[in-house]
Amino acid sequence: MPTVRSGPVIGLSAQLAVLAALAATVGLGGAGWLVGSAYAVITCLALSRGLDRAGASRLGPADRVTLARGVLVGAVTALVADSFGRPTPVPLLVAVSAVALLLDAVDGRVARRTGTVSALGARFDMEVDAFLILVLSAYVASAQGGWVLAIGAMRYAFVAAMPVLPWLDGPLPPRFWRKVVAAAQGVLLTVAAARVLPEPWTTLVLVVALALLVESFGRDVAWRWRRRPAARRPRPASVSVAAPTTVVAPLASAPVAVPLLPSGGHTPVVVPPLLPVRAMAVRSGGTVHSDWRL
Repeated sequence: MPTVRSGPVIGLSAQLAVLAALAATVGLGGAGWLVGSAYAVITCLALSRGLDRAGASRLGPADRVTLARGVLVGAVTALVADSFGRPTPVPLLVAVSAVALLLDAVDGRVARRTGTVSALGARFDMEVDAFLILVLSAYVASAQGGWVLAIGAMRYAFVAAMPVLPWLDGPLPPRFWRKVVAAAQGVLLTVAAARVLPEPWTTLVLVVALALLVESFGRDVAWRWRRRPAARRPRPASVSVAAPTTVVAPLASAPVAVPLLPSGGHTPVVVPPLLPVRAMAVRSGGTVHSDWRL
């Protein structure tokens, strides 16, 4: 069982304090408290497990910035959950979302400057970003229609498809455009949530956000499809030989004469050389070894 470390516990305490502050100022109903508290507990447990699996005893400087962003996302989550049953303080929701988006440019820079870049930090940052986009899309969908949920759900649908389509799993090459599209989703959804644009313009902003996301995910899917592992070809059926025959053909570049025993005489039979391993892989369309899937 993973150990609950101090960093995640501090984040849990901070999240509950933020929820209490929201309740004391703008008001927070039962749905907001329930969803916000569940988010805080799940984040604490997941982060503790991540630290345990990474063998880390504490959060790094950049991870603390990401944790602060996570607390802000928890506040947005509580406000959005409350919005389905009571009026929402839209300026506060937009302001908190904007600060969380601005801090997204800080944690990566802190990690690079302090030399604390880690796989756990990158995953934590990605999950906070993805969940903020999901929550904002749920809020905007209440006014614009259910199709907006595709923006927030696309990343989770991509991950859910990996067990069914294993070739989707694996590393992707770094691409700056992918980062631009991911950052644009939060900005465009926040603009839509602010409701400062006329209705047709808000719809256009959301259509652009979805189109950018489809293009980015589509390019990654196509890249992995082209590099998916080749299907294994069936092995040819073995041929039984009446007489016991032993043939030894070493790897060589020239034909080798190998006697077949027993036989009526001692006439050697010429056996062509075995193909090198690389040539065999090329002809069969497969590979001898592949670490494409991690």
